[in-house]
Amino acid sequence: MTFILKAFSCAELSMAELDIGKHCETADCGQKDFLPFVCDSCSGVFCLEHRSRDSHACPEVPVRKEVCGSGSRTSYACTFENCKGRELLPVICPQCQKHFCLAHRHQDDHKCEKLETPKPRMVATQELVQKIVDSKKSVLMSKGRKGAKNSATAAKVALMKLKLHASGDKGLPQTERTYFQVFLPKEAAASSQPMFFSSKWSVGKVVDFAASQASLKNNNNVLTARKLRLCHPETGEALKMDASLQSLLSLPDSPLFNGGNVILEYLDNESAGVDDVTAYIPSS
Repeated sequence: MTFILKAFSCAELSMAELDIGKHCETADCGQKDFLPFVCDSCSGVFCLEHRSRDSHACPEVPVRKEVCGSGSRTSYACTFENCKGRELLPVICPQCQKHFCLAHRHQDDHKCEKLETPKPRMVATQELVQKIVDSKKSVLMSKGRKGAKNSATAAKVALMKLKLHASGDKGLPQTERTYFQVFLPKEAAASSQPMFFSSKWSVGKVVDFAASQASLKNNNNVLTARKLRLCHPETGEALKMDASLQSLLSLPDSPLFNGGNVILEYLDNESAGVDDVTAYIPSS
């Protein structure tokens, strides 16, 4: 008998030590649940039956029953300061998890405590990027840019037009072809003519070929005669006859570029180039 009493006392002691679970905090429940639920709004502990916010009348979610005709309906009060708005359906901010009316549903509208504001450095960077984008747009949209005909960018745009009308040796590979708008001597019938040449040719060969294409008199082999020379489209300087097109095109500040302009003119033997390039290529 003594042994049985001792065993019973030990069992009671073990059950007392194993205090598992918690009681539901709902006033009229108090049920002990071994796997209780914690409300993510009010942090209260509840049983399975009272785990939802509505079932335990969560103080963080103001709910009011309103009589409407023969029945009742649930409305959700806006938690924004001094706002009396209500909604029939819950409108919960995904950041702060509070209820709001439709007018205050956005973070900016209810001054959400978890609203992330851009850092000053990020704002400055965004403004700088926007200014760069705007400046690029204004440059592309502007008309009548000074020197546009002589710029490499304008030449690339004009390259497609040159390819449609340019004359040259049809046997040249496409990879070797270099296109120019050739402005002809003052006494020529036409002011200019689009042509293409091989990038492997020397300036001298380009001059000879251009003269034949434009039906110009070429006395470059006559010592005392005025010579046909290829000149820089901006400075008017005569290019060296033995220089190759490829070498001139590869220079960092190249006087020539594919799709650009060149001047072909008769020069005296002592002349270094044409004096006024605007007489051939208008500046406007």
